[in-house]
Amino acid sequence: MAFSSPISPSYSSHLSSKDKELYFKAKGTKLFTVNKIYPFSLLQRSPFLKADFSSQWERGESLNFSISAAVTSKEYSLDRALENTQLPKGDCWSVHKFGGTCVGTSERIGNVAEIITADQSERKLVVVSAMSKVTDMMYDLIYKAQSRDDSYLTALDAVREKHKLAAVDLLEGDDLTSFLSKLHHDVNNLKAMLRAIYIAGHATESFSDFVVGHGELWSAQLLSSAVRKNGVECKWMDTREVLVVNPTSSNQVDPDYLRSEERLEKWYSNNPSKTIIATGFIATTPQNIPTTLKRDGSDFSAAIMGALLKARQVTIWTDVDGVYSADPRKVSEAVILKTLSYQEAWEMSYFGANVLHPRTIVPVMQYDIPIVIKNIFNLSAPGTMICRSSGNEYEDGQKLESLVKGFATIDNVALVNVEGTGMAGVPGTASAIFSAVKDVGANVVMISQASSEHSVCFAVPEKEVKAVADVLESRFGQALSAGRLSQIAVIPNCSILAAVGQRMASTPGVSATLFTALAKANINIRAIAQGCTEYNITVVVKREDCVRALRAVHSKFYLSRTIIAVGIVGPGLIGGTLLDQLKDQRAVLKEKFNIDLRVMGITGSRTMLLSESGIDLSRWRELLSLKGEMADMNKFVRHVRGNHFIPNTVMVDCTADADIAGHYYGWLQRGIHVVTPNKKANSGPLDQYLKLRALQRQSYTHYFYEATVGAGLPIISTLRGLLETGDKILRIEGIFSGTLSYIFNNFTGSRAFSQVVEEAKEAGYTEPDPRDDLSGTDVARKVIILARESGLQLELSDIPVQSLVPEPLRASASPEEFMQQLPQFDQQLATQRQEAEDIGEVLRYVGVVDVVNGKGTVELKRYSKEHPFAQLSGSDNIIAFTTERYAKQPLIVRGPGAGAEVTAGGVFCDILRLASYLGAPS
Repeated sequence: MAFSSPISPSYSSHLSSKDKELYFKAKGTKLFTVNKIYPFSLLQRSPFLKADFSSQWERGESLNFSISAAVTSKEYSLDRALENTQLPKGDCWSVHKFGGTCVGTSERIGNVAEIITADQSERKLVVVSAMSKVTDMMYDLIYKAQSRDDSYLTALDAVREKHKLAAVDLLEGDDLTSFLSKLHHDVNNLKAMLRAIYIAGHATESFSDFVVGHGELWSAQLLSSAVRKNGVECKWMDTREVLVVNPTSSNQVDPDYLRSEERLEKWYSNNPSKTIIATGFIATTPQNIPTTLKRDGSDFSAAIMGALLKARQVTIWTDVDGVYSADPRKVSEAVILKTLSYQEAWEMSYFGANVLHPRTIVPVMQYDIPIVIKNIFNLSAPGTMICRSSGNEYEDGQKLESLVKGFATIDNVALVNVEGTGMAGVPGTASAIFSAVKDVGANVVMISQASSEHSVCFAVPEKEVKAVADVLESRFGQALSAGRLSQIAVIPNCSILAAVGQRMASTPGVSATLFTALAKANINIRAIAQGCTEYNITVVVKREDCVRALRAVHSKFYLSRTIIAVGIVGPGLIGGTLLDQLKDQRAVLKEKFNIDLRVMGITGSRTMLLSESGIDLSRWRELLSLKGEMADMNKFVRHVRGNHFIPNTVMVDCTADADIAGHYYGWLQRGIHVVTPNKKANSGPLDQYLKLRALQRQSYTHYFYEATVGAGLPIISTLRGLLETGDKILRIEGIFSGTLSYIFNNFTGSRAFSQVVEEAKEAGYTEPDPRDDLSGTDVARKVIILARESGLQLELSDIPVQSLVPEPLRASASPEEFMQQLPQFDQQLATQRQEAEDIGEVLRYVGVVDVVNGKGTVELKRYSKEHPFAQLSGSDNIIAFTTERYAKQPLIVRGPGAGAEVTAGGVFCDILRLASYLGAPS
């Protein structure tokens, strides 16, 4: 029987006789034969169907052809009456889509009605989802019914009550009565349908799609009534009467645009209106069987309708301000993107970004219809526009911030690696692998193959990996036994990170920047894939590293601040001063330099203070006293590095402790950067030093120790600059101790040596025990550090040191006793001073690195009063580099070399240098 009516024949005519029998058994009626059966919900809506038609359906009575013919006749005459009502297309239409959250309550449905009313577009088509959670509730009904769980009836009552309450809040009068009547009728039919599923213990796909689609039917009717209540004439559309789709084997559907366009024009000829409220998610097959567009189908519906109407714009209303550069739950500094190209949105959505389903973009691309993502709860937000790229490098007159538009991740994936020499050059191997994967219905997320064809690596969802591994081992069992394949390995607990950007294409250095950022965050890459379009670079990392990796690359491309978790070891004089400096500069660093230094822990030898989000540095002393816990270095390090939202970690050792220095190797191995003024590591046993430097050089973990030699002076960096530019170091000579510089700068005239030492001690220049300075050991450590930096492999014991501590006083009981007895030995140094003055010279305590002869010394030497070393004042340090380039006149570095402020400032500079290496603007 042919029908010209826009009313689609029910899918029921295509059910098996058993399905029909179950339905009518559930209704308590006998099976009857009928040529065409109409959808339950359509029976009540069609203006052509009389009440006796519905009652016949309810009674299960036969429907004869005379009724069908009458329907056709009326329909034909109506078509003739409306044949001049043509469907206009083009920019006059704007399409809106409102998701379930947008229509989750009666109040929100009212808000949506106001937005529709306020839209000044000439014509509007509005696609609406089911109310929030309703689709899940409908699926739950089916699950309960086929599980023969009687609670499906109670659950259905809850669905009805939800919509009834919304209608009572929104509507009144005839609109309310009409909706409640339709709701009651639909629920009764659903009860019969669910009863049939209950009896069978199984739900066919057509049964399930019919049940689930009711959420959209009800929300569309509610919204259309609310819009009419605002004084806007509108019609509502059951898109099953319009959209025709072809199911595919991949649990998706392909729209039939030609048939859908014909049906849309037919529907509009019978329902002309400037405002149409359409159901999302639901459609029919070419055989007129109700189906759905699967998950995220309402977005797809809107895109298809936009393409059919050739609309000016499709607006997707949701609960976020737009598309973010990364998941804001993982990257708090993620930014809203003003625009995305179709390709960029496609790539990002494929990799799990909260954008759109990739198929949603396809219908609008061919007509260059922009999609705008807007927040219904923040109407002032501009949102994100997805459109064809203009190819311009500038946006709003400003250069785009980054070549990479955004980052997306997929968690819970596993890698499968098929490897073997027998694969190389053998046609069909990859085809056989993926054919086997297809047979178990697994989804391949990413593929990477070595050019040698020795291995094929691909990622699948972790829940599917066992089936994939089993089928591959079964299919390739003979090849494994014969040795043509060496292994089929599964690497679980992985995540995929994708960098997306259209401007990445043909731009050198993007991959290098991405991989460097991951390396510096100590992230190991398991697999890599990049398409020839270059819009996407995909890497696989450990799941536990995913958030750190995401934050590291997001920061590197200047989309967010460079965040570093800082652990301070030794909150004494230098450490405490550094903490105060960090406190004073933290806000400036964040706002002006995009650097966020978060002190996550402070530990001394006895007490430590830990924080999950960063210690309040204005109160760190108070907090350490009040909330400090027993110091535990292992726990301290785990905590500081344990925040996965902060990709980079640095330990700042402000002690002079050899035991703390012994941790450096382990920290660097774990990807923890180290900054320190502690000389013990670099001047300790040579083998440990060489091992430490080798590790640091072969990794992307940084080890900065500028303050070990010259406090805040750039001595190490100057030496490295000379060496890296090809200069050859001949000799390094200098006054490396601010304490001894002060003492000999003031050891003039008739002043006693012990008097000057006492003065330096009271001024805070010396260690608590002045013998630590006067022994020359500290200077010797600096000499050995510079010697090793210059390429000499010397031990500390190889450096002869002239101690200024008199032999009899080296074993004094206490610093106080030493200071009391020191005047007894003033004469010896006074004599040396006088001898030097007699010939126009001064005494200076210096360290020397003689690179040419491979040795170093620490001693008291004489210099003419014209020599730069004789021109010092206060506690200044001075270092002279004699090199092949600077052979005639040494390169001099001079400046303050003592004091907590200066040393802490040098450490601070190293931290900022680290930040620049990790991505902060330099």
